[in-house]
Amino acid sequence: MPAATQVINGREYAYEYVSVWNKEKQRSEQKREYIGRIIDGEFVPNKKYLLREELAREKDISVKRGPAPATECKRQFAGATYLFDQIGKKLGIDYDLKVCFPEIHKEIASLAYYLALEPDSQLYRFKRWSATHAHPCEKNIPSQRSSDLLPMITESAKMDFLKKQSKRRTETEYLFYDCTSISSYSEQLKQVKYGKNKDGERLAQINLALLLGQGSGLPAYYRKLAGNITDVMTIENLLKGIDYLDLKKTQIVMDRGFYSAKNINELYKRHYKFVIGAKISLKYIQDHLKPKRADFDKRENYNSETGLYIKSEMIDWPYEETKVRSREVIEEVRRIYVHIYYNDQLATDDKTRFNKRLDALEEEIRSGKRNEEHEKSYAKYFEVTETPVRGVKIKPNQKAIDAARKNFGFFVLLSNGVKDPVEALKIYRSKDAIEKAFSDLKDRLNMRRTSVSSEENLEGKLFLQYVGLIYLLYIKRAMDAANLFKKFTMQELFDELDVIELHQQPGGAPYYGEITEKQRDIYRALDIEPPA
Repeated sequence: MPAATQVINGREYAYEYVSVWNKEKQRSEQKREYIGRIIDGEFVPNKKYLLREELAREKDISVKRGPAPATECKRQFAGATYLFDQIGKKLGIDYDLKVCFPEIHKEIASLAYYLALEPDSQLYRFKRWSATHAHPCEKNIPSQRSSDLLPMITESAKMDFLKKQSKRRTETEYLFYDCTSISSYSEQLKQVKYGKNKDGERLAQINLALLLGQGSGLPAYYRKLAGNITDVMTIENLLKGIDYLDLKKTQIVMDRGFYSAKNINELYKRHYKFVIGAKISLKYIQDHLKPKRADFDKRENYNSETGLYIKSEMIDWPYEETKVRSREVIEEVRRIYVHIYYNDQLATDDKTRFNKRLDALEEEIRSGKRNEEHEKSYAKYFEVTETPVRGVKIKPNQKAIDAARKNFGFFVLLSNGVKDPVEALKIYRSKDAIEKAFSDLKDRLNMRRTSVSSEENLEGKLFLQYVGLIYLLYIKRAMDAANLFKKFTMQELFDELDVIELHQQPGGAPYYGEITEKQRDIYRALDIEPPA
């Protein structure tokens, strides 16, 4: 309880006095420390005070009594949740949740476990799983409590958690960035809009942006966006978010959907390194490719490691920056590497796909079943005339067709930090890890639909799914490293561990049941010490 209070601007603040040692004066002194507020005569502690008290209680319990004795007979499945417990300690998830959400951290962890371990699960079914499994909260979280809990996951606490977790990652790793769409039937969510649905569904949606570390394989940041926001529009605010995370030497990898001159300038402005795809049709890339096109597939340009023909050069980038206050436009020249690749098999595939597309367009014109969305393509690739006698006559626009075909098989990467085109390609290709992360979010963590009806609940549920994703991606990376996918799917691995039981009996400490050598080998392969 507070030892003193002080009213400032109509608010009553609570303090306590703690003893500190003054090294210079060699004596003990009293220091006043803020611990919360007095509201309607009641003491409301701050997070720091709550965490300190909880840590003190846990320390007291562990020192004086050891493991808390059970008060009733219980036998629960605990092998898979034990795995999550140890990953939480290893990655600092437990500690960071406790600091950022001191009152609800155990409930957040339990719900994240549940979403990750039970594919396509709904929060209202938590009771059934909780009754048979050991988990951090140790009790059921009713549906109403879940609804009350989600709004308690505030933006401030969420961002603090992201920042703390990001600081635990290797700050020099490349960060893959991409967006995905999450469909919704809700008419109550403000950001649910019609846009380019990446799952091909004819539903309104929200968009989700995600940063994923190349080295750690773990997510570093996420943002919710309105469903009608295009990928290219998201970069400026993404970079502001990364600034808040205070990551050093940030290096970002993005596909060509995020390319624009403005975005490149933003990356330069913030001194971030990048590898980004770009359209081969861009004028300045065509200008550099034109004199090289005829002999691009010469043997001297062939790279045996990639099976591609490659040419690379450093060019000047026309950097522009507008000062916020003065609106002065600064124009400078920056260095950028243009890596151009040619794949003759891709060229053949592109040609086949293009001819099939032209066949489909021509059939639509000839049948009279024209698609309004294809009108520009009709006009671009065909000259169409129609007479009462001869009917519809279609003549290909060979000039436009040749202009499209000349770029088949080519693709380009831009970078201001990676000089070697083979290294740039390896980095870029490894970004498929973020597509797999989106798949885990949608298929395993039940994010294919929003399934909530309020903004607060949506924000809270996204955070639970994000925390669950950290556990899943750690396990997936560890399984890859140990070649466990040759023996198990992820679900089969969970099933193998989940049968391990935790026994509790009145007056005694909990203990684990029998553990097979196969189960011990799985824990060790995942760099986790098996239960004692």
